[in-house]
Amino acid sequence: MPPHIKAMLSLACLATAAAGYVFMVYLGQRGPSYAVAFLGLFATAAMWIFPEVVKKDLNQARK
Repeated sequence: MPPHIKAMLSLACLATAAAGYVFMVYLGQRGPSYAVAFLGLFATAAMWIFPEVVKKDLNQARK
């Protein structure tokens, strides 16, 4: 995935996590708000750390 697309997805993921965190704090849910923040950060980091899955073409391997 191109870095500029990955950067836009990262910003969207972080913005969604921040909105979820604020909403959970507004509801008075402290524990779940920390979970939402952690999972948003984890998902963003995982997008950059782990490689994209690429499926090999089996027809090319047989030739």
